[in-house]
Amino acid sequence: MAKRRDLLKLTAFQAMAAAMASAAAAKVPNGTVDKAGAKLTHEEFGDVRVYHEGRTDQLGALTFGSLMLKPGKAPHPPHEHAEEEIMLVTEGTGEISVEGKVTKVASGTSMYCAANKVHGIVNTGKTPLLFYYFKWKA
Repeated sequence: MAKRRDLLKLTAFQAMAAAMASAAAAKVPNGTVDKAGAKLTHEEFGDVRVYHEGRTDQLGALTFGSLMLKPGKAPHPPHEHAEEEIMLVTEGTGEISVEGKVTKVASGTSMYCAANKVHGIVNTGKTPLLFYYFKWKA
């Protein structure tokens, strides 16, 4: 469980994710979005792209994006949130923690984490680690 002092250290990535989850008023339109069309932000830890965000016919909030995580970096300390989440690593190597269990990961590794469970990711390699994330709340 996150401590109060940790909550004060919100990164732009966490703040953006929290804002998307709580303010998902616009409905996700049908269609496609390529890399150039995704909303891009450059953070100290890497580049964040958001491809789709908003509500759907069946979900109150959905976010789909990617993070190109720099070597030796983590987007934030292990944390928890109200959404369920899936991550899919497509490039690089690192470690994902879920409820205190740390697993070495590489391209092709996925993670599922239920709502309100502590999880995190860190790039332990010498090259960027690219992962895609999917978060949703009914």
